[in-house]
Amino acid sequence: MTRTGVAGPGIAASANTAAPARTRRKSRVNTHDSARPEPPPPQLTQTPDPAQAPDPAQAPGPVQAPDSPQGTDAPRPPLRALLAHARPHRRVLLLVLVLTLAGSAAGLAQPMVVESSLTALMTGGDLTRELLLMLALLAVSIALTWTQALVSERTAEKVVLHVRRGLIHRLIRLRTAELDRTEPGGLTTRVTSDSTLVQHAATSGVIQLLDGGIHLIATIVLMGMTSLPLLGITSGVLLVVGVAMGVVMPRIRRVTTRAQTSVGEIGAALDRALGAARTVKANGGEATETARAVAAAEDAYRAGLTGARYHATIAVLSALVVQASFLAVIGFGGALVATGALDLAALIAFLLYLFNLGGPVLSLVGGTTSLQQGLGALTRIEEVERMEIETDVDETPARPAGPPPRVTLENVTFAYPGRATTLDGVGLVAPAGGVTALVGPSGSGKTTVFSLLQRFYEPDSGRVLLDGTDIATLSRAEVRRRIAYVEQDTPMLAGTLRENLLYAAPDAAEDEVARVLRDTLLDSLVARLPEGLDTQVGARGLALSGGERQRLAIARALLRRPQVLLLDEATAHLDGLSETALRHTVERAAEHCTVLLIAHRLSTVTSADHMVLLAGGRVRDHGRHGELLGRDELYRDLAATQLTAAGA
Repeated sequence: MTRTGVAGPGIAASANTAAPARTRRKSRVNTHDSARPEPPPPQLTQTPDPAQAPDPAQAPGPVQAPDSPQGTDAPRPPLRALLAHARPHRRVLLLVLVLTLAGSAAGLAQPMVVESSLTALMTGGDLTRELLLMLALLAVSIALTWTQALVSERTAEKVVLHVRRGLIHRLIRLRTAELDRTEPGGLTTRVTSDSTLVQHAATSGVIQLLDGGIHLIATIVLMGMTSLPLLGITSGVLLVVGVAMGVVMPRIRRVTTRAQTSVGEIGAALDRALGAARTVKANGGEATETARAVAAAEDAYRAGLTGARYHATIAVLSALVVQASFLAVIGFGGALVATGALDLAALIAFLLYLFNLGGPVLSLVGGTTSLQQGLGALTRIEEVERMEIETDVDETPARPAGPPPRVTLENVTFAYPGRATTLDGVGLVAPAGGVTALVGPSGSGKTTVFSLLQRFYEPDSGRVLLDGTDIATLSRAEVRRRIAYVEQDTPMLAGTLRENLLYAAPDAAEDEVARVLRDTLLDSLVARLPEGLDTQVGARGLALSGGERQRLAIARALLRRPQVLLLDEATAHLDGLSETALRHTVERAAEHCTVLLIAHRLSTVTSADHMVLLAGGRVRDHGRHGELLGRDELYRDLAATQLTAAGA
């Protein structure tokens, strides 16, 4: 038998076996970004008449509130986005361009000097001045090329550092919802291979395009000054090759995007397999995971082959510009020389310009290819720019002072994206101090309550309060400073025991560290280790047992001295003696903070000060263990099966 609307001592809950009449709130807006309306008065306990419950189909739907301009609403044109990355370095890039053009000018001057030398040679003149001038031009060209390459590469490294800093900043601050639907391996490739392609496109690619274009125009002008008929022949070849390149170049961008996406899928497949390596090995999943990663690698291979064909075509077209032009000029120019319409020295100078034409053509091809590859990679990087991030996590709040707060949920409704409602009008109060346990079948919304308390997600409607203060009015940094969270899986970060222990309280004193180690029974473990707290925990903490990871996570949380402590069954992997000792530690912690825990063990339930029974996303009942055992059939079933089995 289920009892509704009971307000037991110290805790109130809206136990709703029937659908409660609830009011959907308007968009909830973080006050760090804009003002929010005054919330409605709380309605913690209500026993609605099912016959008068509103039709859910007629109720206004929840409105997700914007938290801040975390992500761009619409993608920027890729070229504009690329230039935005180059803009902070425009002065250095301008210097690189000037150096490049000066080097090109020195190269363009050489055929003119050669023509003058040949004329002097045929007329019996002195060649000393021309030889010295050619040597000087060669030396200047080498010096300019070296300087330009050095400055260009240094600028390219600055560009990629800037891109990677921005990506790292955003990726680490991505909202939980974004991380839930995106593979980590695919995100990391944005920082690695994609950013490298953008680096070349934003620096050397842009410089090559500008230099190649200006160099090509200057070369054509000088060729026209040398012989207009030969320039006409050369221009015909350039036009044909240019049209062919215009067809091929845009395809390189599409192929690059596909190839980079496949590389990201390889990373995602490996992250999946290596992140659960023991599960894969224990279940004989090596072949399955290998096939998944190899399939992504083969897709990248196919995209790479397509790109290779395009690059080979570009290489052939680039060579064709010079070779076909050379054959046409030799044939037509030779006829002009034979008829006396053109000097031999002018023909040789034109041929030198023609060979020099390969440089700007290659620059244009290289720059365009780099640009197309960079734009393809930038499309993937811009996807991260459009993802929502948490903008209020970088402040450093002071340690909370004052007594433990009361934790209240007022008519909270929440649904994960694309899924049915998880919490449906939940209302509960966990009194200040003491231990409040959340129990219920799997999927009843217990962990979701903790996620809302940590502001991993925002309620679709309703409020979450600390002593009457809506946590939506606080920054996430402040909320998470006040509320410590120990996850059920208790993941560790690669590093030492000390680094993990002091992760959230780096300024903790040695006596505080020693105290939490004793309270969590970690002092004996540390004493046994040759390197003590400086011992490595291994990848994801796998060098520690499950119980050791749990105790370390609890010690890390206690060291923060939070106002509220959330424990998602943090004693699940402990033996009986360790669980008893740690339970006493939690009880002592409850004297200084409000403890909410998700209980799967009967021993945890019986020692809790208050209990809330969740079922189907609603509060079914609340009270002490004995009270619920006597009046609620679902709780009796849980106590007899799930809780007893978990505690066995």
